[in-house]
Amino acid sequence: MDFRRERTDLYNPGTKHFTEVDVPDFAFLMIDGEGDPNTSESYAQALEALYSLSYAAKFASKQSLDRDYVVAPLEGLWHSDRMESFVDRSKSEWKWTMMIRQPDWLDQGMVDDARAKSEKKGLASLASVRWQRFAEGASVQILHVGSYDDEAPTIARLHSEYLPQHGLVENGLHHEIYLSDPRRVDAAKLKTILRQPVRPIG
Repeated sequence: MDFRRERTDLYNPGTKHFTEVDVPDFAFLMIDGEGDPNTSESYAQALEALYSLSYAAKFASKQSLDRDYVVAPLEGLWHSDRMESFVDRSKSEWKWTMMIRQPDWLDQGMVDDARAKSEKKGLASLASVRWQRFAEGASVQILHVGSYDDEAPTIARLHSEYLPQHGLVENGLHHEIYLSDPRRVDAAKLKTILRQPVRPIG
């Protein structure tokens, strides 16, 4: 199973126009933190633990249930006590929840078993990764192609133009889904879904 192929409406938006989607309840492995994702040691450790547990869960599913799937792309929820920090790129002020979607047939018990098998790797943040269901509901999204640092104009257009023009306001954290591996793809070609949960004004 490949989540991206199963729900193209959620994982394959266009690059020119914002689209409205309804995001149902999904299961995730999540980990929280704060600081500059480019330089923070805790961020690197968080991703290492998140991917390690995600692949351990995948192998456990294949071995014990004979059910295989493609590990989903990395996602991130972002916020800050000073929202202007996203405009002026003060990344040290950013707070984040990084997460990877899991299949619905996995449960807390299987995740705990996979964690126990991963503990021998001695990953500093492994114990901080949690299994949690998460639903966003009504959301607006668009595909950004390019550097992460070039997202600001599109995000600003979403909040200052699209939402007020359509009678919508924010109803959750800024959400990004990383479809490209920045270690292998040039910054100008990175593909990132920018998603914002919303609700009608009033």
